[in-house]
Amino acid sequence: MARVELNGVRKTYPNGFQAIHGIDVNIADGEFIVLVGPSGCGKSTLLRMVAGLETVTDGEISIGERVVNQLEPADRDIAMVFQNYALYPHMTVYNNMAYGLRNRGTPKDEIEKRVRKAADILELSEDQLARKPRQLSGGQRQRVAMGRAIVREPEVFLFDEPLSNLDAKLRVQMRLEIKRLQRSLGTTSIYVTHDQVEAMTMADRLVVMNGGRAEQIGTPMEVYERPATVFVAGFIGSPAMNFLEGRAEGGKVVVNGAAGLAAPADIPDGPVLVGLRPEHLAVVDGGAAMLELAAEAVEPLGADTLVHGRLGDGQLVTIRLSGTPTFGEGDRIALAAEAANLHFFDPETGRRI
Repeated sequence: MARVELNGVRKTYPNGFQAIHGIDVNIADGEFIVLVGPSGCGKSTLLRMVAGLETVTDGEISIGERVVNQLEPADRDIAMVFQNYALYPHMTVYNNMAYGLRNRGTPKDEIEKRVRKAADILELSEDQLARKPRQLSGGQRQRVAMGRAIVREPEVFLFDEPLSNLDAKLRVQMRLEIKRLQRSLGTTSIYVTHDQVEAMTMADRLVVMNGGRAEQIGTPMEVYERPATVFVAGFIGSPAMNFLEGRAEGGKVVVNGAAGLAAPADIPDGPVLVGLRPEHLAVVDGGAAMLELAAEAVEPLGADTLVHGRLGDGQLVTIRLSGTPTFGEGDRIALAAEAANLHFFDPETGRRI
């Protein structure tokens, strides 16, 4: 196990495109860090730089006590699990897991010990060890890919969207298994995903990336409860946060003509973007309303119901309500939210106020 440090890491390609704009992250020994963001944000590029599959244009990457910028991937003491499993189709499961150790000259009895131990941890049976990858399900193949990483006993695990090829039910099962596995082994891990549910449920800390930059670094609940930017607020949380155009006047914020929204004491007068999560908007009597929504679509989900509609000025809003409310298209719904659940952003910079 080892800590991983990224200090001012940048990546610029020969055509001048800057994929990573200087990222600083300190990952503690045994920590599970998730790089999350939309496609093209640079998360996989950053992971590949840690792995040594991409060169570092500027800055330093350290694993343990070593700066690894100039080291080959094989010399970094890392193990990587890929989205497409990357298994050898002509080899048995046992030989897929043992192959890397044989290439490193590991004694035969040590290989046997490590493969059997990994198979036991991952609940791979003797029969499955003798099969070829094509004879396994997607979840079993992903277990084999993780087993190949485990037998290396590396200082750092790197996961590049390992669950993307699995169906929804299996993804839930596998993310629980990966988290359990990482906890039991205690190995420092960096995990890449575009799925914010995976990120929230698996991470010790998140690195939310956008356009090659780390928009925010923090625990899942820190990022959810106090997003640093409009991008983070809209990306983390499902359904996405509502953003309403408003105006600050004398310590209050006016939205949709309704005055009286509590605001930070030091908020300057002028335009402001108000963030409200769908689950934090509650139906109230008209007299206590902060906003009034004209329902346009209702989506019953069983335990919850999503209601989509517009305010009087045309701004779109989504609310999440418990149970199965009987609202329909065209109904007018009075809404309010606790002051503690309001988020305020600068509409020009996108930064939290």
